Amino acid sequence: MPALGLATLIRAFLVWLVIIAAESVHGALRRLLFSAQVDFAVRQISVVVGVVMIFAITWVLLDWIRIRTARGALAIGAAWVGMTVAFELALGRLTGIGWDRIAADYDLPNGGLMPLGLLAMGLTPWAVRQLKAGRGTQRPTRNSQGSAS
Repeated sequence: MPALGLATLIRAFLVWLVIIAAESVHGALRRLLFSAQVDFAVRQISVVVGVVMIFAITWVLLDWIRIRTARGALAIGAAWVGMTVAFELALGRLTGIGWDRIAADYDLPNGGLMPLGLLAMGLTPWAVRQLKAGRGTQRPTRNSQGSAS
């Protein structure tokens, strides 16, 4: 892992907690609003919604994390993925969900989109960092008279 300061790691962990809290509320609402008959399809759509939520949260909080390098952003993304998989497995088992149901979410050939969601999560800090850096280079500059050019 690239050299990331302790403050950066703590902030990245706190942002991950925000992401997990948002995803947990999202999952709870999904279970409340949709029947078991459409559960798999709704879980697939939820991956896309989850990716959008992760991107939005990261967009808002990335500057606060203070990731200095692209490599650091990828390392944070990888850490988020690892913590998310551990969280999903632990929560699934603690709530009595069987291994076959958990595995279905990760079974890409049979429609389980979780691997794509995790890939997106892993790349999001890097992608947001790149997008924000690009936006920073396209701001209008000020000429000597103070007007935008």
